[in-house]
Amino acid sequence: MRSHSPWPTQPLPHVLPPNMSDDWNSVTKIGSKVRGPGTAERETTIKGKSALNAAQRSGAVTGTEKKYATANATGNPEGQRLTKVDRADGPVATKKVPEEVAKALMQARNNMKNQKGNTMTQKDLASKANVDVKDVASLERTGAEFPGMDKVLKLQKAANVRLTGSDIGAPMLGPKKKT
Repeated sequence: MRSHSPWPTQPLPHVLPPNMSDDWNSVTKIGSKVRGPGTAERETTIKGKSALNAAQRSGAVTGTEKKYATANATGNPEGQRLTKVDRADGPVATKKVPEEVAKALMQARNNMKNQKGNTMTQKDLASKANVDVKDVASLERTGAEFPGMDKVLKLQKAANVRLTGSDIGAPMLGPKKKT
């Protein structure tokens, strides 16, 4: 009696395409780590002193260099002045506060009122501009050493008077021009 199996009892003849047996023995490599014949060795980064010593003992080409990089670093303008000092033969004079700058800042500060309604003091202006009182005092003193440009710009904005450029003493934010 025959069984009613869904599977055939006799194996079907398998027909393979020509040269299919060659494909069974070959290996296909997929991915970023695949290295074909004739390609150069990959550059590797050695971490640690012992790995560096082992690479040097084996005769591998090694180069050591440190990488320094910062994202938010800005150049220091003081370095430019120091370079100027280094290259100069004699003494280099520091920048002094001109008389017109001192008068313009003093006049602007005296015209301003503090929170109590009195004339603004050097301390009030310094706290408004977020600088030291000594910077305000040195800018109001003719012939004193010029403070850093960032501090001068802060004071210029707080006092609403130009302290740099060709129009020293002019208001920073004058009336708007009608167009």
